[in-house]
Amino acid sequence: MELNHHTFLTSNLQSSDSTTKAAVKLQKVYRSYRTRHKLADSAVVAEELWWQAIEYARLNHSTTAFFNFFEAEKPASRWSRVGWNASKVGKGLSKDAKARKLAFQHWIEAIDPRHRYGHNLNIYFDEWCRRGTDQPFFYWLDIGDGKEVDLRECPRSKLRQECITYLGPQERKHYEYIIVEGEVIHKQSGDLLDTNSETTGSKWIFVMSTSEKLYAGEKKKGIFHHSSFLAGGATLAAGRLVAEHGNLKSVSAYSGHYRPTDENLSIFLAFLQNNGVNLEKVQVTLCVDQSYDIDKSTGGCKSGF
Repeated sequence: MELNHHTFLTSNLQSSDSTTKAAVKLQKVYRSYRTRHKLADSAVVAEELWWQAIEYARLNHSTTAFFNFFEAEKPASRWSRVGWNASKVGKGLSKDAKARKLAFQHWIEAIDPRHRYGHNLNIYFDEWCRRGTDQPFFYWLDIGDGKEVDLRECPRSKLRQECITYLGPQERKHYEYIIVEGEVIHKQSGDLLDTNSETTGSKWIFVMSTSEKLYAGEKKKGIFHHSSFLAGGATLAAGRLVAEHGNLKSVSAYSGHYRPTDENLSIFLAFLQNNGVNLEKVQVTLCVDQSYDIDKSTGGCKSGF
């Protein structure tokens, strides 16, 4: 199995020295991880690590490491890079025209190999714009003239520290919930969702994918946000929720990363009702604190203002 994985990487990541180094580095991490964790689910762990290795290498090549000022980038390479970056943000849009992609200011987070928090990156992006440099942003930030820039609004230490977790296919399964007879249940463990059981006081966030899969987890500022669940991909709905012993108490359409619309909220409410959730017992609010009453005839919502 290890030999096949090595052959796969060497045949597909030899386009540049940077991608090869990334693959070798991840292979070393994989080996040490395998040594420490000889468990029954080692095959799942290995799959996840290899997925991360390929994603990291491709993203790294698409943003920072490919820059070479001694040899101009060819148009075909430039368009390939742009297309790859756009596909990351727009993943899932083809399945449903009503899906929401990341808000424009958070694209920069998705295409950053380190997935540094988009809010922080935009502070440095504005500085890059003000300076009028010819260097591409990520090159300027990490390698070029801007590598020593340390802004008061967001110190370099904070920029480095706050990196958003982007889940891979296997990691994502740990956050998946299903609705059974109106109750929200963790798909893998069967535990009822109870957001009040945690003592951290953190908010719980959710997204619904374009294939109508529900993911939820605790928000951790600068670490775990709405963009984490689908690795920056498009969503049908996103927001916050409160649940007690599997019973939904409130749903909010608040998400700075996706900025869901009234229509997205209606889609999610219809999904809940179709799966047996009693919406009369669920408080529904928009991110602008506009209350909504449930339209019991359609399962949608109607404005309360």
